[in-house]
Amino acid sequence: MIPAPDNITHLEKNEIFVFGSNTAGRHGKGAALIAQRKFGALNGAGMGRTGQCYAIATKDRNLSVLRTWEISVQVDRFIRYAVAHPELTFLVTRVGCGLAHYNAKDIAPMFKGSPENVRLPSDWLSFV
Repeated sequence: MIPAPDNITHLEKNEIFVFGSNTAGRHGKGAALIAQRKFGALNGAGMGRTGQCYAIATKDRNLSVLRTWEISVQVDRFIRYAVAHPELTFLVTRVGCGLAHYNAKDIAPMFKGSPENVRLPSDWLSFV
């Protein structure tokens, strides 16, 4: 599996920035803020495709951390989207491992079975 770049600063036309969000779509910190400022993520869009991005909810609208099974539902939805869009390349950030305070061994296994157009963080590859 090809890893995602550690520091995503630009995207090609067919690349999608995948980041952790909250269900309210308030993109105020971390990768979500980068998604909004650089890649067109819209305020109010906390899950799914937004701009040149894909949001995976890791917190609720009150910014409380979601349980891992709730995040897993979001990841499953993302994987189905990636399968349906083989023309796109998805660059996954360390979803859930920043402001939500999970670690790679908690989140990375959720991405097992991702299609080849999904690029995961390099430190996640041993857990997938």
